[in-house]
Parts: sequence; structure tokens; C-alpha cells
Amino acid sequence: MSYTIYLSGEIHSDWRQQIKQGIVENNLDIEILSPITDHSDSDNVGTKILGEEQSNFWKDHKAAKINALRSNSYISRSDIVIVKFGEQYKQWNAAFEAGIASGLGIPTIVMHSPELTHPLKEVDAAALAVTETPAQVVEILKYISQA
Repeated sequence: MSYTIYLSGEIHSDWRQQIKQGIVENNLDIEILSPITDHSDSDNVGTKILGEEQSNFWKDHKAAKINALRSNSYISRSDIVIVKFGEQYKQWNAAFEAGIASGLGIPTIVMHSPELTHPLKEVDAAALAVTETPAQVVEILKYISQA
């Protein structure tokens, strides 16, 4: 079976690469979509394309809207959305994207450390799987890809 997955969330570690590597190593028929993971490119896309802003609010507003065009489009094309919450930063966009997927009826797999279980209990409740590592995500992908 062929799948398209969207990898949402934390951009400060190599979790996406670990999942991609697991997909390749296991010869899984999975297309991977993701947001722009270069923090500066993502933050500055609005002013780069639409012009500078004096207020950080409007700079962030422009970037958020353009980034949402990409993520909403990719999420709607996906069979599964995988959402990673990291330790250091608050990934509000990841929670938002998990909510979009849920609203569209797209299954989610959530990944985070046990320390985040309580603050993410509502996100976890909407997910079909809650994992802690990229290896666990790959194992789920292997399982659902079996003929």
C-alpha cells in the first residue's frame, strides 16, 4: 500500500531524517511532505515576498499565512500526519496542524517525551498512536504497509 505522510512539528532535531531513513531502509512506498524546516526561511518568507514590515506582528502574520498555505495543502494531501513535539520550544503550529488533520479526518501519530504527556493530553487523545521515538513511528509505518 502506498501512503503520503506529512511530518509536522519540531525543527531542531533530526527526527525527520530518522523517519526518512527508516522508510528507505525498509523499502516502504511512502511519499514524505513537510514544512520548510529552515527557521529563518520560514520566519522571513512573508517579508521576503510581500515586503518589509515595521511591526513584528505583521511580519509574523505574513509568514504564518504563507506557511499555512503550504502546510494546509500538504496536510489535505496526506494519508497520515505525524506530529513531533520537542522539549525546548512550544510548537503551537504543530498543535494547530494536528487539529487541522483531525478536523479533516486524517489520522495522526504524535511523538513526544513522557514529560509532555500531561500538557498534550488533548492532542494525544485525538491521535491514533502516541510514540516517543522515530523508530516507533517507522515500526508503525512498516506494520500498516504490510500487504
